Amino acid sequence: MQRSNAGDVTYDDPWYDALASGWGESAAAVALPPARPEPEAAPSAAADIYLEVQRSAAFQEVRRSYRRFVVPGAVAFLLWYVAYVVTATTVPGLMARPVAGAVNVGMLAGLGQFLTTFLLTWAYVRHARLRRDRAALELRWDTQELTRGRGSAS
Repeated sequence: MQRSNAGDVTYDDPWYDALASGWGESAAAVALPPARPEPEAAPSAAADIYLEVQRSAAFQEVRRSYRRFVVPGAVAFLLWYVAYVVTATTVPGLMARPVAGAVNVGMLAGLGQFLTTFLLTWAYVRHARLRRDRAALELRWDTQELTRGRGSAS
């Protein structure tokens, strides 16, 4: 936070959401940050920064890590789902086979769909937290610093 010449508080945080800042606060306590006039060359400079970051080895590694998890996970889950649907429609006798009391193979396979959805979600979140989140956050802050640096130098 910085104090402006008028004495009100402005936020120098790129992730500060000025539109949501007034929720539950009195009107006198909230001072929205003033809009900064952008130089005419800023959009092309910002575009160059984002292209530079996109071509960087760190960004490519984050994307590669994402794809290495998501593509096999999505393919495996879709195959499991299609196998469930195809088995239920082509071999109804197998799906109707009782396992314990009123519980049959089809019910267990259907509950297995829910279980694998939760397991895949848990695995994705864990993978993102351990392998990608820190690198992506560092890229985000580096990009913001580069944007600020070039925006103020223009």
